[in-house]
Amino acid sequence: MSLIIPHTGRRVPCEQCPLRPLETFRDFTAPEIKFVSHFKTGEMMAEPGAVIVSEGAHSAHLYTLLSGWAFRFKTLPDGRRQVLNYLLPGDLVGLQGSVIGEMDHSVEALSSVVLCVFQRDRLDELFGAHPGLGFDVTWLAAQEERMLDNHLLSLGRRTALERTAYLLSFLHERALALEMGKRVQIPINQQHVADTLGLSIVHTNKTLRKLTNMELIRWLGGACEVLDLDGLMDVAGWEGLSRRKRPLI
Repeated sequence: MSLIIPHTGRRVPCEQCPLRPLETFRDFTAPEIKFVSHFKTGEMMAEPGAVIVSEGAHSAHLYTLLSGWAFRFKTLPDGRRQVLNYLLPGDLVGLQGSVIGEMDHSVEALSSVVLCVFQRDRLDELFGAHPGLGFDVTWLAAQEERMLDNHLLSLGRRTALERTAYLLSFLHERALALEMGKRVQIPINQQHVADTLGLSIVHTNKTLRKLTNMELIRWLGGACEVLDLDGLMDVAGWEGLSRRKRPLI
């Protein structure tokens, strides 16, 4: 059984957050850093396979992924799963539950993860006292909608080969922006790919083999390494992520 270690203490002060110096994130003002530091109540760690938030649950907390990989998903009554999106460091977890009151999806850890834990009942204070941070939360929600729009386009109009190339290049690009290493190993298996793209596991296996034979990726069993990002993006017909700075809560 995968474990979740409760948020019993703070190991990384917000002022020393390892994500803040990255080029992809905007700078914070001193009052914003001070507020976020008090907004944060601690950190939570989870092992691969642990469900961080569950569909239908009410949570008293909001999270930011500090390290590791996770994914959002929904399931049908018969257990079939649709992966909606993937979460990387800097992404918010549980905002839907914070605003609406009930989670409409679940989040599971793909790798070992660390999450910053925030008090959900102070979200109104964030919007009222720090409009810049309130805009950041809105921006993150809008960015999630934008990514889902692109995923839906891929599912609806790209071929199996194109949509697989898009998914892997998208995840690789996101990891590169976070400086997660020049040789990024995306911690997904073939079932994750199938559940993301709406393909059978057999069709997924054949598609990944084609990309491997084209020397665009290396499949490592429980992970994928992109060998030729430009070639993969050409197959997908995708121009890549924008390089604009993004917020971090």
